[in-house]
Amino acid sequence: MKLTLNTLGELSVAWDGQLVALPSSKRTRALLAYLAMTARPHRRDRLCEVFWKLPDDPRGALRWSLSKIRHLVNHATLERLVADRERVSLLTADIDIDIRCIAQQLDEPNLDAAALKAIDQRLQQPLLDGLDLANQELFQQWLNAERQEVVQLRAKALSQLAVLDELDESEQLGWARQWMQLDPYCPQAAQRLLELLQLCGEVEESRQTATQLAQRFRNAGIAWSPALSAADEPAEPAQLRPTERDWLARQKIQFCTAVDGVRIAYASVGGGTPIIKAANWLSHLEHDWDAPIWSPLFRELATDHRFIRYDERGNGLSDWLVGELSFDAFLADLETVVDASGVDRFALMGISQGAAVSIAYAVKHPERVSHLILFGGYASGWRINATDALKREREAVITLTETGWGQDNPAYRQIFSSTFMPSASASEMVWFNEFQRLTTSPENAARFLSVFGDIDVREQLAQVRVPTLVIHSLGDQRIPVSVGRDIAAAIPNAEFVGLESDGHLLLGREPASQMFVQTVREFIATT
Repeated sequence: MKLTLNTLGELSVAWDGQLVALPSSKRTRALLAYLAMTARPHRRDRLCEVFWKLPDDPRGALRWSLSKIRHLVNHATLERLVADRERVSLLTADIDIDIRCIAQQLDEPNLDAAALKAIDQRLQQPLLDGLDLANQELFQQWLNAERQEVVQLRAKALSQLAVLDELDESEQLGWARQWMQLDPYCPQAAQRLLELLQLCGEVEESRQTATQLAQRFRNAGIAWSPALSAADEPAEPAQLRPTERDWLARQKIQFCTAVDGVRIAYASVGGGTPIIKAANWLSHLEHDWDAPIWSPLFRELATDHRFIRYDERGNGLSDWLVGELSFDAFLADLETVVDASGVDRFALMGISQGAAVSIAYAVKHPERVSHLILFGGYASGWRINATDALKREREAVITLTETGWGQDNPAYRQIFSSTFMPSASASEMVWFNEFQRLTTSPENAARFLSVFGDIDVREQLAQVRVPTLVIHSLGDQRIPVSVGRDIAAAIPNAEFVGLESDGHLLLGREPASQMFVQTVREFIATT
């Protein structure tokens, strides 16, 4: 039986073309749409935040809604709604979702006018009409972002109609006007509109429009200058850069089981030479794409590599309720993810404490690692050769973390944010404070900090036999640059690169972030 889900206009679900009655609860219908359109696992506690901010028993409300959705999407031989004690996901590979089908259709070459006009008509319908949840800010933010994506899809359809050879120039002009109106700051739309005005003999309107558009773009800080002579060839349809939503849709999240039964979430996106990033504390396969720190780096690396990463046990989408948090478990989890990914040989990237895990893996499995890339890493934790004063300070931080991590006041988490990213803006700091809360529990946060203190791979540094690149921020206030230099000095033939940054975590907007990606690409390509 074929399952169809329509999101343009009012939400509807059909089996073999026959509409089925939806639950009367607006939140339940909204949850169904959210699970289907995101098509990735979500933690139960996060779903409660998104949909049930006020009820006394949000988990109970979630269970009730899932029971209603289960009857809509499952049948006797197929279970699409997958839920365990920590996560919920809807398997959508065989569900026809209208907005996803339209996006795929627009990527097909040589669509004719009839198909494009039909797409334009459909995209003028409101997305999930009537499913706004005014009191649920997180859901509403997501819904508004999705509606903006629909606008961008329609702009893509209009851009193709504005250059379609089977239409005469006057009809192309009509579509170009709509394109410009829908996307008023699009240089391609502006240029095509001017070209068509000239081709249609509207010389005076072309001059006036060029002046108005030049002023508009100048006020918006967008570099653009009008070309007033008609082009010999029509403009190409607009090429839209992938958004956070696009990257989320492209990455494939899967689960593998560690030797002790803990389920580890891992994701793969992009194509080309594989890079596997060892897990480091504070990651989330879903929320990473919204991160001002990680997402720009991930996107750039995924454009020409198969980029694989995973959430550490006790963190992100992996199991939080775990018996063992230890360095040995971290290493075993990396081995499990590598085997599950099916990659034979790859570049291995380790960030922060993930660097030590990567070093241990490279020593144990040198035949699998083509390149070893370490950023902001350390070979020994804070308990190793530390003064009594430093040990007391770190133990106090662990106690503070355990009692304050989950509270709404971010002051407890600020002690980490200010050293991770000293130059972060107020909004970036707010984001990171909230991200910390989303990634793990207070108990696990304290356990992680304690485990990191016992890391010690110093004796293994001289045993590394794979090409190694050590990158470190020169002003890192969390792990001093001298630590990175010591690692590079101890690993045979390792290369060291210092970045002009004070961040233990790089902000995507800073030049050091671009230098990081460039350095990694050159290292993988030339060694």
